[in-house]
Amino acid sequence: MTILTPLPDNTQPTDHPPTSNWRKYFSFSHDHKVIGIQYLVTSFLFYLIGGALAAAVRTELATPASDVVSPELYNSLFTLHGTVMIFLWIVPATAGFINYLVPLMIGARDMAFPRLNALAFWIIPPAGVLLMASFFVTGGAAGAGWTSYPPLSTMSPKAGELIWILSVLLLGSSSILGAVNFVVTIWKMRHPKMGWNDMPLVCWASLATGVLILLSTPVLAGALILLSFDLIVGTAFFNPTGGGDPIVYQHMFWFYSHPAVYIMILPVFGMISEIIPVHARKPIFGYRAIAYSSLAICFLGLIVWAHHMFTSGTPPWLRMFFMFATMVIAVPTGIKVFSWVATLWGGKLNLNSALFFAMGFVSMFVIGGISGVMLAAVPFDIHVHDTYFVVAHFHYVLFGGSVFGIYAGVYHWFPKMTGRMMNETLGKIHFALTFIGFNLTFLPMHKLGLDGMNRRIAEYDPKYATINMICTIGTYLLAVSTFPFLINAVWSWIKGEKALANPWKGLTLEWSTSSPPPEENFEEEPVILCHPYAYGKRPQVAPPSNLDAGATSLST
Repeated sequence: MTILTPLPDNTQPTDHPPTSNWRKYFSFSHDHKVIGIQYLVTSFLFYLIGGALAAAVRTELATPASDVVSPELYNSLFTLHGTVMIFLWIVPATAGFINYLVPLMIGARDMAFPRLNALAFWIIPPAGVLLMASFFVTGGAAGAGWTSYPPLSTMSPKAGELIWILSVLLLGSSSILGAVNFVVTIWKMRHPKMGWNDMPLVCWASLATGVLILLSTPVLAGALILLSFDLIVGTAFFNPTGGGDPIVYQHMFWFYSHPAVYIMILPVFGMISEIIPVHARKPIFGYRAIAYSSLAICFLGLIVWAHHMFTSGTPPWLRMFFMFATMVIAVPTGIKVFSWVATLWGGKLNLNSALFFAMGFVSMFVIGGISGVMLAAVPFDIHVHDTYFVVAHFHYVLFGGSVFGIYAGVYHWFPKMTGRMMNETLGKIHFALTFIGFNLTFLPMHKLGLDGMNRRIAEYDPKYATINMICTIGTYLLAVSTFPFLINAVWSWIKGEKALANPWKGLTLEWSTSSPPPEENFEEEPVILCHPYAYGKRPQVAPPSNLDAGATSLST
């Protein structure tokens, strides 16, 4: 097998570059590392806003009566909660990791189009502010849910709905610009000695994500533009009284929004594939299977959208196709889960915060995946359609599957990004509170859904009160769990223990440069000598004569 990757020196103190100027993080920087951190910090701020909206929703649902906010405001709260969490938290947060990691991992100096990269980020803050400002316009913010289905969306507050459409269009444009950059960078700027089958799995996942964004996002843009025409100039693309069809909107919306699940989760799959072998000190099990399964998910993700529409008058024969297609997508996903568990099995586990969150990710995603297979079955989906079972499912997939992975990534790459180590005690407290709070919030929702409680309602039958109170307490605990993380991140960045260049003894290229890396990533051209996942295979031998001094060979 091809031999790749350097053996970085992890025995010497980090060669810290001069102290960074904090003002660069507020500038139109072209440095992919600065942009990556801009993405991460900005998206986390919106995560706090989205979490506050969720807490307001759960406070309303703590009791059966609608007694905290007005019904109109309740609709706006859960609409903007979903929109913020998807378009302003998970998608940009994963884009932040990709921005920071991909050029380093492939041995490049920067992204292919640095200015375009900066532009893609700087679209996000004004779009987010615009979205939140819609609470203050006449009629209030949009209240038709993050799906914005017509005809409900055409009956929502007009100004708020138009602002919602404009914000999502801007955020979609940012994703497209970023995706072009990711695909071209990975395709054209890899190290000359890095073949496709030697590429880190984050890069495979990023490539699949970029392709998926380019194929699906323009369809959502088309749907939203047509919807805005219906709102502004009175066309009837989705208005049945004028000859339009609201179901067409659902097809266009879900053609993007089901792949959007994979747009959010694929980069996290890649990050987990990096974190587990490093902290288990084992080669990743089934490298090629994991790499190619990302492409399989990319393809299959484009042909399963209508399983969201089993109750929308879809013909039975078409339901069967989408049911089987949705079930088939569990195969490449299952390959990844099996590979991660096999990698952990028998490994020398370094039970730190990064690995705890990575294992939490795997376990939570498995629960979300199992309920996903259940929802793929037409009879079951019809039974629980629009109930809290669906809410529980997509939170196990998106929160359990993405947020746990994002936290794992922060703990793993924080030393590389800042040159400082995070506090492990605070990290483990953060994990424990998050894990308990998350399961307390969302696990009982499965029963609520099976018992028939509808979602998107502010008032409900008192028989659901006890479980809803448990969910609300879990939400508050989840909110509290962010404090140890915030304290840890801020304190560690300023006063944390200085990090070595390679504190985890990783084998991918980002660990071969200083922490944090210099402006152009590498002081010298990186040398690739071994496979990025050859943990436990390092022979203690002198470097062969044909390699650079200081390097050690690695046989596979």
